[in-house]
Amino acid sequence: MPKGQIRKALSGFYYVYHEGETYQTRGRGNFRNRNITPLVGDWVEFESTNLTDGYLLEVLERENELIRPPVSNVDLGVVVTSCVQPNFSYNLLDRFLVTLESKRIKPIIYITKVDIASDDVIEELQQMREYYESIGYPVLFSENGKKEKLTEFFTDNLTVFMGQSGAGKSTLLNNIAPQLDLEVGEISEALGRGRHTTRHVELLEINGGLVADTPGFSSIEFLEIELEDLPKEFPEFLEASQFCKFRECMHHKEPKCEVKHRVETGEILQSRYDNYLQFAEEVKARKPKYNKK
Repeated sequence: MPKGQIRKALSGFYYVYHEGETYQTRGRGNFRNRNITPLVGDWVEFESTNLTDGYLLEVLERENELIRPPVSNVDLGVVVTSCVQPNFSYNLLDRFLVTLESKRIKPIIYITKVDIASDDVIEELQQMREYYESIGYPVLFSENGKKEKLTEFFTDNLTVFMGQSGAGKSTLLNNIAPQLDLEVGEISEALGRGRHTTRHVELLEINGGLVADTPGFSSIEFLEIELEDLPKEFPEFLEASQFCKFRECMHHKEPKCEVKHRVETGEILQSRYDNYLQFAEEVKARKPKYNKK
């Protein structure tokens, strides 16, 4: 049975790439009965009815999946955030990073609009870059991070873009793949953020990898992360936690907590810890899920 990857989903058709050919397929009815929705990025088994058409038979196990954009088996997430118009937000950045960590997707931070930022903002961003790179996150500035530097990361990866509304995700994607001609949402002066622009998802071959051709979510709610897992999505907390007094320390009210100690000494960024506490409260306040019988 041939295996391939869904590269595009549109109007009930799934376009499966297999050995240099693309097959236009439909899903079997039993997918709906089994509550399975094939996603772009899925590896699937299919049968071809002729040279270019066929049917999906099985969706193979996923590494992960995202809702916006609806893509599975993602390796790399480019978090696009501006330094001005709209202003840089540590809180929003950390939300994206925690979400990507929870999905086991490697993040890259891409800062836009550096060319119109003040010297004070740039100085703060340089300090931000130093810290975030120290905990494992590459940080690129639009000023000196030419698209070739970003596309180096694409090789052998499936990459998605996400970030603030109005941060320039569509502009960046258009720069990388001009054939997209994505609509760019103008900034609303009243709201200080961009309009959402949506479209179907297609994976494009760029620099030896695949890139989702549409920007992803611009805001995050922690709908899936469990409270006990949240500290593990902060790499520097995870490293420090082995020195906490309690094995499952939540780094809040527990005594002899190494994370809190490192916040006090400045080894862990205060904003990261403050955001962690806020995210924990949001997870605790989340309404419980009830399984339908």
